[in-house]
Amino acid sequence: MTSSLLRSLILAVAATGSALAADFKVTAHYPIGGGISYDYLRVDSDSRHLYVAHGTEVDVLDADSGKMLGKIAPTSGAHGIVIVPGLNRGFITSGLDRTVVVFDPTTFAILKVISGLGVKPDAIEYDPDTKKVYVANGTSGGLTVIDPESLAIVGNVPLVGKLEGMAFDGKGRVFINTEDKSMVQVVDTHALKALAQWPVAPVEGGTGMAIDPEHHRLFVAGGNNMLAVLDTDSGAVVATPAIGEDPDGDAFDPATGLIFTSNVEGTLSVLHEDSPDKYSAVQTLKTTYGARTITFDPKTNQVFVPGGQFAPAVKVPEGQPEPKRVMKPDTFEVIAIGK
Repeated sequence: MTSSLLRSLILAVAATGSALAADFKVTAHYPIGGGISYDYLRVDSDSRHLYVAHGTEVDVLDADSGKMLGKIAPTSGAHGIVIVPGLNRGFITSGLDRTVVVFDPTTFAILKVISGLGVKPDAIEYDPDTKKVYVANGTSGGLTVIDPESLAIVGNVPLVGKLEGMAFDGKGRVFINTEDKSMVQVVDTHALKALAQWPVAPVEGGTGMAIDPEHHRLFVAGGNNMLAVLDTDSGAVVATPAIGEDPDGDAFDPATGLIFTSNVEGTLSVLHEDSPDKYSAVQTLKTTYGARTITFDPKTNQVFVPGGQFAPAVKVPEGQPEPKRVMKPDTFEVIAIGK
């Protein structure tokens, strides 16, 4: 069955008012060990490489078996990873020294370190429309643009706030979550200028971002147990379905209309796009505490999240902030989720 026929069937079922249930489950655990700090992961469906950023390195696993294939190191605080198709080049944001590490996805050798970015370069994505790599500087410095062929910084767009995930519409715009402002900033990728600021209220924060370009919908994972669904033409919030607590990533599968959010509480929220303005919760899957970022493999319809074993939460007097839970050494892993 083609993906378009599958999507049509799912939408037809949803239109009848029947409950649509998902049956995802944890299918494998890929042990990694090592350091206790971690961030993004990225699957390259074609090469079957799964890139996992943690500590001062990015480990490369076989996405199907979990076998360790190699590592890209050193980096100074690895965050995001992106692979540029056709160029045999990958890019890693290095948050502590404000650089981007360029590597060979075949040999995993470091090719170059690009300096001169803003403070805490974090999310990183490739835009096929402009054929450029975009870096969201998490603390300050706005959006940095890199030419993946010349490996030079070719532009910068000043933006406000704490920048997180981003997504492209393929028509000359990029949308960037701004967590501390609870808004999405819109940038013209051809003119390299800011266009708009869209509030996501009543959703608070905003970290992970995914997009359904066909139906002009943007999915923003919020920090107050809600997903903001925005119209990418007007910026209006059209729906706020419930999700788990404190997500740091989300993903969209256009073949099935499913949206996934990875929540630090240890759950994966699975929603279905019944229509562009209507969303149903179809599954809440238990993962593990700390499994907050996510990558989706469209070739196998699998989801991967990182996690580990954490020390128990510490009870504190009412009104005092809870201390951050710490991962136990050598328990870091990737969890594979499928059917």
